[in-house]
Amino acid sequence: MRRMLAWVGRCSLLSLVVFACSRCLPAAELTADEKKEGFVSLFNGKDLTGWVGATNGYTAEEGNLVCIKEKGGNLYTKDEYSDFIFRFEFKLEPGANNGLGIRAPQGCDAAYCGMELQILDDSADQYKNLQPYQYHGSIYGVVPCKRGFQKKVGEWNSQEVIVKGRQVKVILNGETITDADIDKASTPKTADGKDHPGLKRDKGFIGFLGHGARVEFRNIRIKDLAGK
Repeated sequence: MRRMLAWVGRCSLLSLVVFACSRCLPAAELTADEKKEGFVSLFNGKDLTGWVGATNGYTAEEGNLVCIKEKGGNLYTKDEYSDFIFRFEFKLEPGANNGLGIRAPQGCDAAYCGMELQILDDSADQYKNLQPYQYHGSIYGVVPCKRGFQKKVGEWNSQEVIVKGRQVKVILNGETITDADIDKASTPKTADGKDHPGLKRDKGFIGFLGHGARVEFRNIRIKDLAGK
């Protein structure tokens, strides 16, 4: 009996340690090359320090930044950026819909008052009849993406967004899916025919734009290109 109790005690202690570690995983380490190039991490893996806006719609979970199902909203970096390289990884649930706001002010629809790069489960049946400028990686309402480069739902995707001057490039899993001059793309009008005053902005916040679906993010880092 004493052996049994000792075994149970050790298992309980091990479980407690594993649980504790899972609740406080550190932020992902930048690679040596990224550190040398000037990238910095935007998420510490533990809490929402450094983020503003809909902080009640997101949480830190096992080292990942998670958009909470049936919550979400617009979660922004505390700082504004103009030109930058933004890298992150994401994992979708079936039918997931989110977005990446860039050069956006707070308190408005980033797709119009800034720019929104769509984050979407392109394979979901409910999205089969969307417009080309509404699929993952598109500049929403303005520039359609190339499709077919997402991984299966539930797998991690890697994405890089390069914004410099009037050029916006989106690289998904190593493939360039959007590369556009936003001035040319919106002349004489935008693809959706709507007014997008945010295209004229040269600075703003970067944010995840949740629409009630669970989406997980990790390895969120940025290199500020302002003045370079």
